[in-house]
Amino acid sequence: MATESDVRALEGIDRYKFGFSDPDEAVFTARRGLSREVVEQISAKKGEPEWMLQSRLKALEHYLARPVPAWGPDLASINFDQIIYYVRPAEAEGKTWEEVPETIKRTFDKLGIPEAEQKFLAGVGAQYESEMVYHNIQ
Repeated sequence: MATESDVRALEGIDRYKFGFSDPDEAVFTARRGLSREVVEQISAKKGEPEWMLQSRLKALEHYLARPVPAWGPDLASINFDQIIYYVRPAEAEGKTWEEVPETIKRTFDKLGIPEAEQKFLAGVGAQYESEMVYHNIQ
């Protein structure tokens, strides 16, 4: 049972404080829910080898065989069958910042990612939705 302080801590969690969102322009979106078919489709879209698919299917079996945790916050209201577990925002990862799609670049500009990369010689890896869209680690 949630305490009054638990409820206060979660107030406003559904509001995004930065005030922007981007249109959904994904090149692929898996169907809702998690099943063997969805895992196979995701693996195929990612071009993964058979051993990786088998590892993912084994993990799925493990996940489906376990009960929802009873410890921690109450997860009973989450409808896991309505979650989209994989979204591909672009056809391929950009090797240079210029290769990243403009819509994704605008999002990272708003977050200050290009500025941050210039300040740190180590570079940056940028994930958008379910995929890396830019990777420049030195």
